[in-house]
Amino acid sequence: MDEFQRSWLLAQVGPDTDPADLERRFFRLRSARAVALEVLAERRARLLADPLKVTVDGVVTMDLQENLRGIERQIEQVRQTVAPDEPNDEGEAAEPVMMVAWLTPARRFR
Repeated sequence: MDEFQRSWLLAQVGPDTDPADLERRFFRLRSARAVALEVLAERRARLLADPLKVTVDGVVTMDLQENLRGIERQIEQVRQTVAPDEPNDEGEAAEPVMMVAWLTPARRFR
């Protein structure tokens, strides 16, 4: 993973995310978008594992439903944006591609 991909990932999942964890995931998944979606899906699953709303009458109310909606919006945004390691709109790769062509002399007839 290069610095541009790392910066894009940290912008998508937050600066508090462990860069070493992102590196391991990128090595396994080979896509910056897949890494971001996996991290966000784990955060969503953690929120869903606990009750979204807890109320103690007259003391406190804790509501995590907006956090869940925010993560779902973020997942949708990551799916729609172009990742740094994917082709752009014109179908060109993000990095330059080198091609080799063999040149042969043309036959000249008299």
